[in-house]
Amino acid sequence: MDALAHFLEKAAALVDRLEQLVPAAPATVDWNASPAFRWRGAAARQPLQAIPRPHRLALADLLCVDRQKAELDRNTRQFLKGLPANNALLWGAKGTGKSSLVKALLHEYAADGLRVIEVDRQHLVELPDILDLLHPRPEKFILYCDDLSFEADDAGYKALKAILEGSFHAPPPNVLIYATSNRRHLLPEYAEDNQQARWIEGELHQGEAVEEKISLSERFGVWLSFHAFNQDQYLAVVRHWLERLGTPLEDWDTARAEALRYALLRGSRSGRVAWQFAKDWSGRLGLENP
Repeated sequence: MDALAHFLEKAAALVDRLEQLVPAAPATVDWNASPAFRWRGAAARQPLQAIPRPHRLALADLLCVDRQKAELDRNTRQFLKGLPANNALLWGAKGTGKSSLVKALLHEYAADGLRVIEVDRQHLVELPDILDLLHPRPEKFILYCDDLSFEADDAGYKALKAILEGSFHAPPPNVLIYATSNRRHLLPEYAEDNQQARWIEGELHQGEAVEEKISLSERFGVWLSFHAFNQDQYLAVVRHWLERLGTPLEDWDTARAEALRYALLRGSRSGRVAWQFAKDWSGRLGLENP
């Protein structure tokens, strides 16, 4: 009897270990939980996780990027109406509104069926799995890849390149990819790359390294550049956010001087720095005048 009890104890322990090795069945996605989701990886218990409190940023709050805002808004409206639309690459200076623009578009059009799914760089190799999951859905999905940059041998780079017009597998009509990056071509660029360029019959032909770096970014049909703000633009954004926060502006000259000093200390004039200063200044005034 002791031998049987010992055997059953060992068997139970073995079953427990096997259960830990066998992947659990994926949880059902609650598509109504949120307009925003995050892809956590195919191996996760719940690969697609709802974001319960997405940013509620209005398009009207994005200043000094009118051209970029109009272009991406038009492309998104085409997409929502079932018209031809392009994948988009938003590149340029940090803090100038690239990510905020995508968040604002979700806030603007969530009621029209727009959904956004964040996909981190390490999960780009799973893009085919994500597309298969979204294909039968009635909603319109933007796969949002923030702050992308690659090395040449990155598996995610090759996977994204294939999905963006390189694969025999046609992307579903209800999915677009919007990516942001500080790099124009998503890959590091070196001076020696340009040394491979050659003149052939009076025409300049780029070397293979440059052609490879350009080949990914050119697969985005919408290509929007964002540039650092000048002083007037920065101050306009500061004033906008102070007004939105309900901060008294009777002493604007003092606030203006402090905003410029804040930007100088940060080494940047951008929408992000303007928002950070507005919160700091508004909070300080609130403490001084409770």
